[in-house]
Amino acid sequence: MSLNRRKFLGGTAVTSAGVVLAGGAAGTASATPQPQGHGNGNGNGNTKRHTFSVLGTTDLHGHVFNWDYFTDAEFEDAGGNDVGLAKLSTLIDEVRTEKGGRRNTVLIDAGDTLQGTQLAYYYAKVDPITARRGPVHPMARAMNAIGYDAAALGNHEFNYGIPLLRKFEQQCDFPLLGANALDARTERPAFPPYHMIKVPTPRGRDVKVAVLGLTNPGIAIWDRAHVEGKMTFPSLEQQAALYVPRLRSMGADVVIVSAHSGTSGTSSYGDQLPHIENAAAIVAERVPGIDAILVGHAHAEIPEHRVTNAETGKDVVLSEPLFWGKRLTVFDISVTWERGRWVVESVSSEVRNTNTVAEDPRITRLLSREHERVIAYVNQVIGTATEAMSASEAAYKDAPIIDFINFVQAETVTAALAGGAYADLPVLSQAACFSRSAAIPSGDVTIRDVAGMYVFENTLEARLITGAQLREYLEFSARYFVRTPAGAAIDPAKLTNAEGIPDYNYDAVSGVTYDIDIAEPAGSRIVDLRFAGEPVADDARFVLAVNNYRASGGGNFPHIAAADQLWANSDEIRNTIITWVQDNGEIDPARFASVDWRLTRAGQPVFD
Repeated sequence: MSLNRRKFLGGTAVTSAGVVLAGGAAGTASATPQPQGHGNGNGNGNTKRHTFSVLGTTDLHGHVFNWDYFTDAEFEDAGGNDVGLAKLSTLIDEVRTEKGGRRNTVLIDAGDTLQGTQLAYYYAKVDPITARRGPVHPMARAMNAIGYDAAALGNHEFNYGIPLLRKFEQQCDFPLLGANALDARTERPAFPPYHMIKVPTPRGRDVKVAVLGLTNPGIAIWDRAHVEGKMTFPSLEQQAALYVPRLRSMGADVVIVSAHSGTSGTSSYGDQLPHIENAAAIVAERVPGIDAILVGHAHAEIPEHRVTNAETGKDVVLSEPLFWGKRLTVFDISVTWERGRWVVESVSSEVRNTNTVAEDPRITRLLSREHERVIAYVNQVIGTATEAMSASEAAYKDAPIIDFINFVQAETVTAALAGGAYADLPVLSQAACFSRSAAIPSGDVTIRDVAGMYVFENTLEARLITGAQLREYLEFSARYFVRTPAGAAIDPAKLTNAEGIPDYNYDAVSGVTYDIDIAEPAGSRIVDLRFAGEPVADDARFVLAVNNYRASGGGNFPHIAAADQLWANSDEIRNTIITWVQDNGEIDPARFASVDWRLTRAGQPVFD
């Protein structure tokens, strides 16, 4: 443990002397007074005003280095962005110096830390931190070294199960906050709901900053297998309304919410839950007493967004620093001393770009061994391919690389159901283009090649559906395409992601054939749906090989979440594909590549 840190046990902050601090089981409080700071130039004798800064990150998704383990090269994207905690560390140090030093800044995160890179996967599955005498998670080591004060829980924190999350929590020198993550049995907080931090001022009048952590209710759907019967996730608004007044009564001068929830007011899971997925702006509008919200989950860049609270008429400042460590949010907060307490005078925010700085050698040295181990792991050759396959056009054309995923999934489910009551039913499969840069080379194939096709830790299930349900499923998926009249020019770059639908929510289904008429409105696009050359009857029955995210309601696709589960596997689909390559030795598209679907207009194909 680093200096001036507390251990957090069951939501109670305990000093090194074993003294329980204010807040009890409901939250944590600062145990160690911090050295006094100069208040960003305001420590000039004016004791009635002080300015300090709250720095925020979110959706780091296992990124420490500015490195892409799927391409085995430095990270690169079209926007010229950089990623990772090593970059953030340098930028954080610069901002701390600019704002009056570490003593005059607070550093928080809004969740989704534990999943997303092969570095994160390696220390969850290959060399797990939960093993006896297991390693310290690289994200914990890096964030401890940088000096985080608190982090909210993201939904992806639960992807590897609660035991691994609890081990990660033990390894962090800062609390993981989740006011709306409750123990299912006691309905009490399963994690500290909040953390109180004292920011010193020149004359000793500390500014008491409360950080309230809120996570995403969708965890109950997306990670049902890990949390059902163990934890519940009420709405962000409900828990904020419960805790913000409590924090104010405890003497909080400033209340910051770290929310793993976007600002749109919408939910990808529709009405499957009574709680809104992207509720940060709703919390700002409806819950009085909040000064700023660090937003996460939506992977958006929001330098500053002001929401007027309906009760107080005061602005709440929201900011979201993109994702993967590409940006750093900086909230500048000015307070004045009035009637024996600090009162917020103004709040503003901006985002800083990590591509303006070099990686911090302190962080890269700290984790160089872990980095090299993962590089060696992902570059293991596991088989060969007879020809190259690419996902560059897979979002709008039936591509062999997606066919390969569907082929392995369907084969796995067929084998699992063999000899059972459903063995004679046709097995279909769904897959999405998770990464348009995914590619399988001709010749040697490595773990990273296969992992690059399937970047999420999804597992495989088999669900029973009818022909009518399949058609509705495909219609829902086809909303992804922008309606384009017959005869109009086609620009593939503008054809997809209608209404902001991400690539991972467009499913291509194998085992049947169908056309998608993009000249028609959403809901009326599926044409000539056939199985084995015959039209699909409404009462036909199929088995759908489907990932657990979709099966649990992710994306709000119709019928699947309520469909009978015939089989489920706890192994990641990525590992299933890797094992298939190892067992078969060769990937030959001649075994699986076929044109099952195509885009059309008035019966004519959009692409040759």
